[in-house]
Amino acid sequence: MDVSNPQLLLKRVVNVKVIVTPLWKEEVQQQLQANINQLDQQLQQLDLEGQRAIAAIQKQSLQPPGPQTLQQIDNIQLQVNQKKSELLEQKNQLLQNLQQVQFLELDQEVNQFQMEGFFRVERGDNLISKMQVEVVLRDGVVEDIRGDI
Repeated sequence: MDVSNPQLLLKRVVNVKVIVTPLWKEEVQQQLQANINQLDQQLQQLDLEGQRAIAAIQKQSLQPPGPQTLQQIDNIQLQVNQKKSELLEQKNQLLQNLQQVQFLELDQEVNQFQMEGFFRVERGDNLISKMQVEVVLRDGVVEDIRGDI
């Protein structure tokens, strides 16, 4: 190792962009729709589980139900409603994403995700320039690498 020119191995965030193609749009829309369908199933399951839990409590309690039983039922209903609200918020976000994807123009570049990568830096390098790297994909294939590698 040459001690006269020391090097350092650093980690950086690499932006990954995609070029919008018909294939990419179709794949993203299918994935979003699958996620929406999964959330719909979770919502149905949540309703069923909540109804079962309430029915079980009602079955075990005295008639008419006492204040403790009514409190248990209210607590279950509150938990179900909170979870339902979270799932509906996620579903709404996915529906918005689906709509946004439909309006993207072909050959437009969009940010897809970020990943980490390592790079070497040595005396005299422009650190800011080396930190600004992005990869551009077209249908999963690297089309361009931009920045100071």
